[in-house]
Formats: sequence, C-alpha cells, structure tokens
Amino acid sequence: MDAALTAEQDEIRRTLREIVTKRCGPDDVKAAVRTPAGYDAGLWAALAGQLGLPGLALPERHGGTGCGTLELALACEELGQGLAPSPLIATAGLAMPLLLALGTPRRHAELLPRVATGELTAALAVPGAALATALGLVGDHEDDRDHPAHRDHWAGGGRAGGVQARTADGVWRLYGQVDQVLDGHSAELLLVAAHTGGFARSRALLFLVRGDAPGLVRVRQTALDETRPRARLELRDVEGELLGEAEAGTGPDVGAALAGTGERVAVLLAAEAVGAADRALARTVSYVKEREQFGRAIGSFQAVKHRLADVYVRVQAARSAAYYAAWAADARSGGDRGDGDGEGGERAGGLALAQGLEALRTAAAEAVQLHGGIGFTWEHDAHLYLKRASGDELLFGPVHRLRAHAAERAGLFAGEGADRAEGAAAASAPERGAPAVRVVGAGRGRSAGGAGR
Repeated sequence: MDAALTAEQDEIRRTLREIVTKRCGPDDVKAAVRTPAGYDAGLWAALAGQLGLPGLALPERHGGTGCGTLELALACEELGQGLAPSPLIATAGLAMPLLLALGTPRRHAELLPRVATGELTAALAVPGAALATALGLVGDHEDDRDHPAHRDHWAGGGRAGGVQARTADGVWRLYGQVDQVLDGHSAELLLVAAHTGGFARSRALLFLVRGDAPGLVRVRQTALDETRPRARLELRDVEGELLGEAEAGTGPDVGAALAGTGERVAVLLAAEAVGAADRALARTVSYVKEREQFGRAIGSFQAVKHRLADVYVRVQAARSAAYYAAWAADARSGGDRGDGDGEGGERAGGLALAQGLEALRTAAAEAVQLHGGIGFTWEHDAHLYLKRASGDELLFGPVHRLRAHAAERAGLFAGEGADRAEGAAAASAPERGAPAVRVVGAGRGRSAGGAGR
C-alpha cells in the first residue's frame, strides 16, 4: 500500500475544499436542510454536473470517471468537513453499486450514465430499521443460508410488515411500507427490497420503482440529523421492475450484492466522519485560543491541551483506518484501472466506520463542552456535528455491533472460547479415561470423542 496521495487525488481534495468553504458555511447548511429536497440543488448541480462526483468511482464504459473507492472517499471527507447535505451517499454509495452489480446491460445503459452526471438520484429502501444488517455491517447473509427459517430476516422474513411483491400478467406489484429511507422523499429512482413467494418460499429481491409511480406515497420524516433527510414510503399496489434477471425462479443474489455495497458505503461514511471530526476539532482549537478565563486563554491550560490532544490522536487514527479500508476495497474489486486482482484486500470498512463515528462523537462532544455556554445553543453549529455522529450510528451502527461483527468475522475469540471449553471439560471429567468434549470454532460445531489418555 502506497500511503502517499497522487497529484490527481490532491486536486480532488483541493477543488472540493474550495467549494465546501465557499458554499457550506453554517448558515448555508441550515438553510439547505429546510428546503423541500433537504439539500442545496445548486451545490448538487455543481458537484454532480460540473465535477461528476457521483460517477467518480464508476467505470468509464458506464459514463463514469473510472477512479476508485479511495478517490470517492477523499471527496466524502471534504464534504464531511462542512456537513454538506447531498444525495451522494444514497445515490453513489448505496444505489449505484447495486445497479452495477445486479442490473442488466440494458438497465446499465439506461440508468448509470444519468446517475453519474447527477441527472438521476436514487435511494435504497429496506424495510424496518435493518439497513446495517441488510448491508452486512452487523451480520452476515451467509447465516440466512444456513438457517432457512431466518432467511432474509433483515427484510421481515415474509411475515407481516415490510413490502410484499407479487406478479400478475408479467408485471410486479408491490404493497407495504418502508421507514427511514435515506433521501427517499426526493430520489427519482427507488430500489425497494420486497418479499416474493409468500411465507413458505419467501425471498427478498430488489425492485426498481419510479419516484412518481402511481400509488407511491412519500413523507419526509423528522430526523435527529437534519443533514441526513429520511422518508417513509407507502406502496399501494405500485408497479415495480425486478432488478436483475430471474434464473430458475430464484432471482439474483441480492445478499452478496448488498454485502459488497455495505463494505463500500462504510468506507465512504468513515471518511465523511473523519472530515467532520477534523473540522470540529479545528474549530474547537481556534476557539480555545481566543476564549479567556482567569486572565488567560483556556487553550493554555494543560487539562484542555490533554483533552484536545486525545481528540487529535483519535481523528488521525480514524483517518488512517478509513484510507486503508478504501485501499483494501479497491484491492478486492480490482476495478477497471487494473490496480487489483479482486482477491487481495480485506473487508475493513466496518471497523473503519466504527473508528470514524467514535472519533466524530468524541470531537463533537468536546466541541460542545469547550465552547462553553454558546456550544449548547441552537445558534451555534456544534450540535450539528454531534447529531451527525449519533444519526449515522443509529442508521448504520451502532459502533459496538460494528466492532463485534468484525471480530466475529476475523475469529478473534475462537481460540479463547475453545480453550475455556476444553479446560472446563477436562476439569469436570471424573477420571482420566472419561470421554472428553471439545468445542470447535467457538461454539460453531461440536465433536465428541471417547479416546482416553
């Protein structure tokens, strides 16, 4: 891994930093989130139409720039500096990878170039509050294959709730409700997870639904983080199109596509959180240099220095984790640039996201505290950084589950659990020749043997 950024990557950061500094001040952000769309349409036109930001990591054959996840993560880091509200995460982070992975060549040609230029925005609608589970950030879809009774549990398992899909005369019709859809109120294209096959043979598939489809009702919800607008979707016999080609009645591998998308969006969110944390820290450092107490700047007190030093270490560690996760994602996918074989990188997105969210939460909390009385007011924007950390954790976390899932996937506690179980079995054996029970793989499988020593 080469930790140095290229001239092209530095140019991406510089250009976006100029735009964010100029157009994403505190007053600009607060005004943008109160618009019907929830973001500044003029800023999005500049980011998408002029800079081609949504298509930055999209192959050139589909109308994109042909860069990688690292370049898009650098862009998200700069947007995070100003908490810029935009449909970038919903469109380029969640919807575009699924369109690319599951879409047919006809749909690729029809949709991806429009998404790359920002002409078409998209959103992913997953029933319930299980987006992190659906994306494989806090659970594996492989578990569903091992336990058919729990198949696609993240989407309701075919029981009451969620969205049901049935076909009539070759047309798919969707019925149900989805809450907490990121940018769902303004997206022109919706990717809706729905169940097919009834309860006995239930399977979750993705369907394309137009934003103006008859029978679709979209209501913007009040969210903790106003810079991440969410919506409730009500589908009442809405026409949809299956994303992908059905094979033998089973449909595409939605679980694998969602897991790949989850890894990528975790990297983007981690980089965005790092940018926000860095900005919150910089503003706090600037403030403590000016605010005086007992005749001197509070930034000169050792206790304040130690607190801000701890935040600085967290931010830098989170930045390193985000950059590595982006590099690993590019190494796994290979991409059109030929800089990976598709097998080399590991899945580090979940850990990077946990690191980034924790750094942002710490930096925002210290910003509120060290700004004193003004930091607790609505007029100051310190609370926006704290809400971004809390909102992202509610939608894509929480942090402890992100870390627990990463540890389980890596098998960190497998050996420890096996040693404890084997030791307990040996201690409880009444004599040397008694049968011993050995736990293999931390409870995943058990084997018994009667060989005495």
